[in-house]
This record gives sequence, structure tokens and C-alpha cells, in this order.
Amino acid sequence: MTDAADLVLLDGEVHTLSDSDETHEAVAVRDGRIVRLGSSYDVSFLVGAETETVELDGRVVLPGFVDAHTHLPMVGRSLVHADLSGASGPEECVERLNERAAETDDEWILGFGYDESSWDDARYLARDDLDAVSEDRPVAAFREDMHVASVNGVVLDRHADAMPDGDVRREGGDPTGVLVEEAADVLYEEIEPDEAEMERLVRAAQAHANERGVTGVHDMVRKSNAPAVYRGLDREDELTLRVRLNYWSDHLDSLIDLGLKTNDGNGMVRVGAVKTFTDGSFGGRTAKLTEPYDDAPGETGQWVVAPEELEAIVERADEAGLQMSAHAIGDAAVNAVLDAYGACNDPEGARHRVEHAELTDDETVERFAELGVVASVQPNFLKWAREGGLYESRLGERRTETNRYAALRDADVPLAFGSDCMPLDPLLGVHHAVNAPDEDQRLGVTEALRAYTSGAAYAGFDEDRLGTVERGAAADLVVLEESPWDRPDAVRDIDVAATVVGGSVVYDGLRDPTGDASEE
Repeated sequence: MTDAADLVLLDGEVHTLSDSDETHEAVAVRDGRIVRLGSSYDVSFLVGAETETVELDGRVVLPGFVDAHTHLPMVGRSLVHADLSGASGPEECVERLNERAAETDDEWILGFGYDESSWDDARYLARDDLDAVSEDRPVAAFREDMHVASVNGVVLDRHADAMPDGDVRREGGDPTGVLVEEAADVLYEEIEPDEAEMERLVRAAQAHANERGVTGVHDMVRKSNAPAVYRGLDREDELTLRVRLNYWSDHLDSLIDLGLKTNDGNGMVRVGAVKTFTDGSFGGRTAKLTEPYDDAPGETGQWVVAPEELEAIVERADEAGLQMSAHAIGDAAVNAVLDAYGACNDPEGARHRVEHAELTDDETVERFAELGVVASVQPNFLKWAREGGLYESRLGERRTETNRYAALRDADVPLAFGSDCMPLDPLLGVHHAVNAPDEDQRLGVTEALRAYTSGAAYAGFDEDRLGTVERGAAADLVVLEESPWDRPDAVRDIDVAATVVGGSVVYDGLRDPTGDASEE
């Protein structure tokens, strides 16, 4: 006699997103794994006295979304501190920061996620803006790309000596309050949360992620309490996301000394890749280009990690059995990473990754394919690719050479989608990929969903257990209120109805519309 299921979802539209791309009415789960797919009639035979049964009423079931590039504590910070995303301009950012200042006794007044590229006055927040919030307490506002920070005079006076002068923007010799790259890193070190605060941020962020159908993340961690918090939540059985820890390259010595390798860990928390930078961002004009910026003639960006240093990091990590994950946005940076990976014995087997890979030509796409390197990309960045957007102002006609997902797909390059938490919302990313402005950037609905499921799982060596709805796979599922195939021009407007991780419902918008299931 077949044992009863723990969880059964009936009367839905279950898309496996496997190679066969089958569709079923129902799915049954036992011991955290999928045990049956088929008609509601067939699957209902596994309903027992203690089976949790969910009537889907035609809703769509997909594999849970795996976000291949996150900074989860930053999501928590936006939820806990001032959320500057979507602000209409400097005035609204100052207003939100003032509200935060009034509600907290914390020494620092912090805001996260502003994007000046959509403002009428398309400038960074500056010292004068933040002095208006406080002239006594330190105030910092971080651009959503995390490569640019804006601060008030208190911060400049306190930390100026620790900041590389070239990364402190000036006008007439005076600092404007705008910091990039290593100068911004000084602030990140200063405001790094202790373990108790980190747990608060992670709990808030994982609930937010579950509400958006996310069941797994590849988190980029550096000198952080986040790994200890993830493992602690796992021990307490309160971790509702599968986490791959991509450690910054300044942890490489420790990883090697401990003998840790990529994929070490358990079903919920595993060692991922070694993360490094090469360049900066388009927003900060620090992404490294072969040709100058359109709006800054003579400037080609900067190296954060120079090619020679990058090659040494890649060689050591590869020899130690560690996957590499290198941030590269400009075309010069992307090719420098591919040069370093090309010197490895088996870059395809190691599944080395380029994070972002925003500006690529045909030759670079071919190099990705030849090396088998994973393109770990962020489709929500396509919001900057339209006429009049950030990419056009920075790159001119080269804007159509950014985020070339269709070109990468056509070359059989492994494609993994993530959000970089700008914002963390897979359906928004799928929407941008499906509705991209240029043909080379545009994917079909199925292809875009696969990049956020099986593609991201592959980037994390997890394709045998995650990324599809198949018998024997982990029961990581997302239930959508509507079909993205029926609404390709409005995917971002589709609501998540429920999220399941390992057979447990971690977000339930069906029976609890307030969505508090993941915070019990």
C-alpha cells in the first residue's frame, strides 16, 4: 500500500518546466519531495487523514524561484531602515530619511535603494541633501547598485581619512558627499550589523522573498554575520530559503585553510562560489569599458580588482575546488574574467560564473559558449535599457549591446537569472526579459522562467534536485494567481498565491491574505 502524502495540491495547472515541458493538474509531496504528478483524480488517492490538501482552483504551479544573485541582508535593511526605492527625487528621499530619523534613536540614519536615473533632476543625492536630515547624526543613503553612497558632513568629517581620495567625488576641490567603490566600502564596514541585528534583517528579508515565490538564494557575503545566522536558523528549523553562500575573495584563505569546497553543506545551507569584483557600475561610471562613456568623454571606468590580481584569485580558487563568481559589467571587465577562466583546466565543469555580464559583443558571447561559463544576469536591469534610460545616457548606441539574453541563449550559454535585490522580485525580472526593448535581449515566457528556476539551479550545482517539478525533486514550488503565458505583457502584475519549500508552506496567501505564514 502506498503511503499517504504530506501535502497535495489539486485542480491546478502544474508546469514542470522540464525538458519535456509537461503540464499536470495536481502534485503530491511526501518527506519534502515530489512523489506524484497527474490528474487530480489520480493524485487524490494519496490523500490521507493527516494530508494537507490545497484546492488551487486553476492557479498555476511552477518550480520555486531560485535567485542566483542576492544580498539578502540589504533587502532586510530596506525593510527596516528608510526604503528609498521608487522615490520621485531628492526631496522625497530626504522626506523618507527624516521619517526614519524621527522613529529611531539609532546613531546612524540610513536609507537604501535610491535610483536617480529616473528623476527629472538626474543627480546623486549629495551632502547638502543629507545635511538637511541631520547635521549632528551620521546620515548615509545608498544607491540601489550598492556602488554609490551619499553622505552628510558628519560622515565625511568622521571617515574622510579612511577613504581613498579618488573614490570621493569633488567639485571645486570640496567633497560633494558622493562616494564610490572603496570609499563606499568604508561605510559598509562601519554599519555592518551584529549577529542579533543580522538575524532581524534576515528574518524580514526571507519572509519578503518567500512572498515573492523565492525558495532559494545565492547570497554574496563578506565579513558578515549572515552565514552564522543562516546556519542558526537552519538548526532551529526556521530557515525558509535554501541558501548558497558565495564568499568574498578576502575569505579565500580561510576557505582553503578549512578545506571547504563548493557544495559542502546540507540541504539548506551550502558553500557556493568565491565572489570577486573586477569593475564597478554604469550608474557610478565605474564599469570598465573598452571605449569611453558617452556622457563622460575620456573616461572608461576603473578596475576594482585589476586583471593580474583577478587571475591569481581565480587560479587559487580553481585549484582548491571552489567555483568562481566574478562581478563584471563593462565589456573590458567581462573579457578580463573570461581570460582568467580560460586559463583554468575545466571552467565548464567548475561552472565558473560571470555576474552581470552587461555589455557583450558577439565575440564575447562566443567565448562564453566555448568556455561553458555561466552568465549570471539580472533581467530587472533592463529597466535602464529603453530609449532615454540610464544605458543610453552612459553608452549611447551601445545600450542595445547590454543584457543580451537571447544572444546568450542562442549560443547555448548557461543562463541564470537573479535580482541583485534591485528589487528582489523574480516576476518583475521575467517581465523585463519577456518585454525587453531589443530582440537580442528578449526571451519567451518559458525561457525566462527557466532562467529563474532550472538555470539558476544549474549555476548552483542543484539541477538534480531543484528547478523543475518532477518526481523525486525537492518540493520547492510557487503558486501564481494567473498564468504568465496568458499575460506576457503584464507578468510583473501577477500575484504569488503560495510558496512551498521542502514540502512546507512558507507563504500562504490563499488562506492568509496578509501573508504572515513565513513569520510564525
